[in-house]
Amino acid sequence: MDDAGRTAALTPAESVAAHEPARPWLNHRHLMAAYGVFLAYAGVSAIFAGGEDKVWAIWAACGYAAALLILWRSRARTVAALVSVAVAVLAPLLWLSVAYPLEAGMMVIDRSAMLLIHHGSPYLPSAQVISWLSYNPYLPVMTLFGLPYAAGLGGLAGNSGVWLAVGTVAVLTVAFWIAMPHRPCVSCRRDALLGLAVAVASPVIGLNLAVITTDPPVLAFMLLAFALAARPVRAARPVRAAGPVRAAGPVRAAITGAASSGAALGVACDLKSTAWLAVPVMAAMFAARDGARAAGRFLGAAVLTMVVLIAALAPATLVRGDAAAALVQNSVLFPLGLTHYKTPAESLLPGHLLTAMGTAGHVVSIGLLLAAGLAIVISLLIRPPREVSAACWRLAIGLALIFLLGPDVRFGYFIYPLGLVGWLALTGPDRP
Repeated sequence: MDDAGRTAALTPAESVAAHEPARPWLNHRHLMAAYGVFLAYAGVSAIFAGGEDKVWAIWAACGYAAALLILWRSRARTVAALVSVAVAVLAPLLWLSVAYPLEAGMMVIDRSAMLLIHHGSPYLPSAQVISWLSYNPYLPVMTLFGLPYAAGLGGLAGNSGVWLAVGTVAVLTVAFWIAMPHRPCVSCRRDALLGLAVAVASPVIGLNLAVITTDPPVLAFMLLAFALAARPVRAARPVRAAGPVRAAGPVRAAITGAASSGAALGVACDLKSTAWLAVPVMAAMFAARDGARAAGRFLGAAVLTMVVLIAALAPATLVRGDAAAALVQNSVLFPLGLTHYKTPAESLLPGHLLTAMGTAGHVVSIGLLLAAGLAIVISLLIRPPREVSAACWRLAIGLALIFLLGPDVRFGYFIYPLGLVGWLALTGPDRP
C-alpha cells in the first residue's frame, strides 16, 4: 500500500502526521524542491557530459521527472522516491555494467582479489609496477568486492561494481534505521525508508553508484559511524532512583556507542584513506561530549578493527617487509602523487593545477595540504565539536579543504562533504 492509500485509513490527526514527517527535509514541499534540483542537474549533465556520465544523466532525468510527476499528482512520497531509485540508479547501473567495459578501478579491485588469494597481499611489489594501473590505491577491505570475481563467478554476479552498490545500500540502510527515532508513530519506519531512498537516488550517491566508483561504501560506513555515535545522546538520560542520580547507565551507553562507532569507522578507514580525517574529528567529539574514556574506547575500537582487517585481508603485509612497503606505496604515496607513475586523472581544482606546474607546484600543493591538516587539528584542540552534527560539519569542511588543495584530486571526491551535509539534512533534529 502506498502513502496515499495508507493515509486514507488514518484518523485526521494521524493523516497530518503521515503527511508531515518529523524531518522537515522529508516533507512534500521540500522533496519536490529537492527533486527539481536533481532534475536540473541531470538535465545539464545530459547535455554537456559524455560517456557513462551522459548515460546516467539521461536515465536519471527520466527518474527524477517521474518522481516529480508523482509528487505533483499525489502525496505518495515513498513511492516517488522508490521510483527514482529504480530509474535513476538501478537501471543505469545494470545498463552500464552490461554494455560498458569495467572501469579501471574495478579491474584493480578484481586483480587485488586474485593477488590476495595467491600471494596473501592485494598489492603488487614495486619491482612489478609497470604503469599507473599497476597501483592499487585502496586499502585491504576494498578487496572483498572483487572476491566473487576471483572465485570464478561471471556476469553481474562477479561484477565488483554491482557488489559495491549492494554493500553501500546495505550499510546505508542500517545507518538510516539507527539514525531515525523509533517512536510509536506511523511515520517512523517510513521516514527511515524515505530518507534512504532519497539519499540513494540523489546525484551525490546515485551517480557514483551507477557509473561505479569506490567512494560510496566508504561514505556509507562513515555515516554509520555517525549514526552510532549519536545513540548515546538519546539513550544517556539519568535514571532517577530514590537516592541521587545514577550516572553509570549513561556512561556505559556512551562507551558502548563510542566502541561501535569506532568499529564502523575502522572499516571505512580500511576501505580508503579518504576516511582517515574522520578519526581525529570524531575522537575530539567523543572527548568533549562523553569524556576521555569514551574517546579512548572509540580510538581503540577503530585501531583494533583496522589491524584485524589488515591481518585477515592482507596477512603478508604483517610478516613480509616488501609487502608492507607495497601497501604504503600503493595506498599512501600513489594518491599523494609521490610515486614514479602518476594518475592520469585531471580536474580544475587548485591542488591539481598546482601539481600540473611541475615539481615546485607539487611541493606547494603538498605544503598547503599539510597546512590545512594542521589547521584542522588546531581547531579540534581549541574548539572541539560537542555533538554529532558539529562533528559532521567540521569533517565536511576539512575534507572540502583537503580535496581543494591536495594533488591529483578529482571532483568525484566531493561526494564526501556533500554526502555529510545531506545526511544532516535528512536525519537532523525533529521539528519542534
